[in-house]
Formats: sequence, C-alpha cells, structure tokens
Amino acid sequence: MCELFAMSSLQPSSFTYSLPEFARNGSQLRSNRSGWGIAYSKDKDVMVVKEAKPADDSPWVRFIAEQEIESKYVIAHVRYATRGGDTLENTHPFRRIILNQVHVFAHNGTLKGIEDFVGAQSLSYQPVGETDSELAFCLLLDRVRTMWQRDEAPPSLKARMEVFLKFSGEMAKLGSANFLYFDGDCLFAHAHKRIYEQGGQYTEARAPGLQIKNCRLCAAQPEYECQGLKIDFRDQQTILVASVPLDDFGWEPLPGGTAIAIQRGKEMLRESTL
Repeated sequence: MCELFAMSSLQPSSFTYSLPEFARNGSQLRSNRSGWGIAYSKDKDVMVVKEAKPADDSPWVRFIAEQEIESKYVIAHVRYATRGGDTLENTHPFRRIILNQVHVFAHNGTLKGIEDFVGAQSLSYQPVGETDSELAFCLLLDRVRTMWQRDEAPPSLKARMEVFLKFSGEMAKLGSANFLYFDGDCLFAHAHKRIYEQGGQYTEARAPGLQIKNCRLCAAQPEYECQGLKIDFRDQQTILVASVPLDDFGWEPLPGGTAIAIQRGKEMLRESTL
C-alpha cells in the first residue's frame, strides 16, 4: 500500500529522511515495491526527486538519507501500484506550474471511474502517465488555475480551501481519497480511508486515512527522530502528517472526510467533506 508523509514548518527545518524505514513502518507484506518520491520546497521552487523502483535498494534513497536538506514544506510518497505501471511518469509526487507558482500533489488510494468524471476529457492540464492519481491532480489544477493571477498575491486561503474541499468530497465518492497538495503557499491534506495490515492480512479500506501531529508541544526538544525521519525543530512550530503514526506520542487520527489547510507550521482551517 502507498504511504504518505508531509511536513510544514514556520522556518526552514533541517530534514533527513530514510525512505526504506518509512515504508516498512506502513507495510511489511507488499514492501511498497513500485516507486518512491519526495518534494522539498525551496524559496519559490520545489525540488522533486523520485524513482520507479523499490526504495529499499536504491542508491538515490541512500543519497537522500545522507543529506540535511532545509525546507519549510516536504511531501513524500512510497508507492504500491494499483493503476499504471512502475514507471517514472506514474510515480508521485506530481508537479505542475500555474503562472509562476509550483503545485505538488500525492495520493493514497484508488479512484474508480475517474476517467468518466465530468470534465476529465477536456482539461487544461493533461496527465503524463496512466494513474488515477495524476488525473485527479489535473482535475484539481483545472479548478484552481483561474484563481491564480500573474504578479498578484495568492488567492484567499478560504477560497482555495473551498475548492479543495469540494474536489476532495467528489473524489471520495470514487474510492479512497487521501491527498497531500502543496500550492506553493499552503499545504492541504484530505484524510479519507486506507487499507491496513492486520495479522498478515489486509483489511477493507477504513478511516483514518491520515494522522496529524502538532509538534509545538515537542519543540523544546532540539530534534525529532523516528522511523528514519530526523527534523531539527529549532524551537519553532511544525506540523507532520502521515498515513500512520510514526511514534507513540501526540498523533491525532483524522476522521474520514477531513480536509485541513496548514500554513507555516500552523493549522489554519479544518472542515469536513461529509
């Protein structure tokens, strides 16, 4: 099964990440064999590194684990393919540009029949690969692109949240819709439902699809380290989002159908799609 992770912080945090350890945290049977990717925001751009091969035997993954990259926003995804082959174009996160703003998207779940969704055949942004996830991203971009105007400030957070909320609710009718979306200014997350491993078997998809951790209470510590993840807090507000809790302290399971907007390490909005 796929595993999602995101971070938002007030100031750039020094960040190291071991993808194989993270992948093992979520699944021991399938081992997330289809690919991996990670996106770091930096100034006005986003660096995306991804590979269509297992995370546990990749020299690129070992290289990333050795780097201390500073970033305010991070999105990571470890893939187990359900739609589309093990190719780079099918590997998350996906990246597009609207005017001068970089948008990044990752998804956990399967959206059945999305090809027949209204507007899917006449999009301004077209998928490069075969996945339902990338098509969902293009649908979302088609809705937000008219909101962004050249040389102007970002649209209001409330307006952007309304679009993301409606989009997520519609996608949830097609299947599991756990989304991470960064529009260059704010991290949006939608928690729905996911498959869990229990006793060597897989369950039907159920909530929670995502968990959230507000690290304000643990910022007195110089750093946070667990499951291959290491963050230098630098006494600042930080929020983490993940498919499953990465440690035993402070994680909140998000009810199915919960959309959240997170900006500079602070939760700004929370609403239900139900």
